[in-house]
Amino acid sequence: MSDVVAIRDLTKSYGDVRAVDGISFTVGAGEVFGLVGPNGAGKTTTWEILEGLRQADRGEVFVAGVDMRKDRRKLHERIGVQLQATALFERLTARETLEVFGGMYPKHLPADDLLKLVNLEEKADDWTEKLSGGQKQRLAVALALVNDPDVVFLDEPTTGLDPQARRSLWDVIAKLRDTGKTIMLTTHYMEEAERLCHRVGVMDHGKILALDEPGELIRKLQQRDAIEFAVDGDSKPFGTLPGVDEMRVEDGRVTLYTRELERTLTGVFDDARRRGLLVEDLHVRNASLEDVFLQLTGRRIRE
Repeated sequence: MSDVVAIRDLTKSYGDVRAVDGISFTVGAGEVFGLVGPNGAGKTTTWEILEGLRQADRGEVFVAGVDMRKDRRKLHERIGVQLQATALFERLTARETLEVFGGMYPKHLPADDLLKLVNLEEKADDWTEKLSGGQKQRLAVALALVNDPDVVFLDEPTTGLDPQARRSLWDVIAKLRDTGKTIMLTTHYMEEAERLCHRVGVMDHGKILALDEPGELIRKLQQRDAIEFAVDGDSKPFGTLPGVDEMRVEDGRVTLYTRELERTLTGVFDDARRRGLLVEDLHVRNASLEDVFLQLTGRRIRE
């Protein structure tokens, strides 16, 4: 698999703030690569450099065969970009919008084919002002595909959408993934990255802290399970129960990480009964990318 995106020692500062701090990675053809992290981690700045919208202070950047230091002008026919906020002409229909944008390129895909890809066929003749937030985001993804690009950049495409609209857009991205396009995705939804991406880089404070397949990142937690519950008393003793590797308490909820699930569960109930505590809303889950981020940074991604 040849590299479609390659960056080395990419660095960008704004005054005294190092937004991107010497990061390096490659992305192969047909890969869905995700960069996850909280707001301010450096994800959008990294994408803007890769899209040719911003100049790096230092580093080598190659996208779709273009050396960004030498000829960024060639880039824009080879990439498609969905920004966090895409301005639409409110009194154009969805189909007309795609046709107008398509006319800006020497070659472009048929509007109706794009509408079908993003599940908007029934809205083809509706003004864009009549579209819901989720439908507008799907149209924005279609606009990123209008020139049949080699690489598609999606910058937090589901931010601000309700859960149903978010999952509808996930379906669209999954369809796009199946076409073999190289997709570059930023998100602060760990479930989104886990579901859609072949590989994920975990970014915080301008640095990539870990990079691998989602399953491998989780496996490096050594197959830990998480026990989550609420309790009406002192939670500290739960951290010393048999099998507990780590305990976290947030918003009144206790999370115990363990490799000995049955032993730890028994300990939770025995300890609560002995101390006369009520354990509520207990559930067990496998480790997730959210737990990977928590382990790497000591905080949850939405903090």
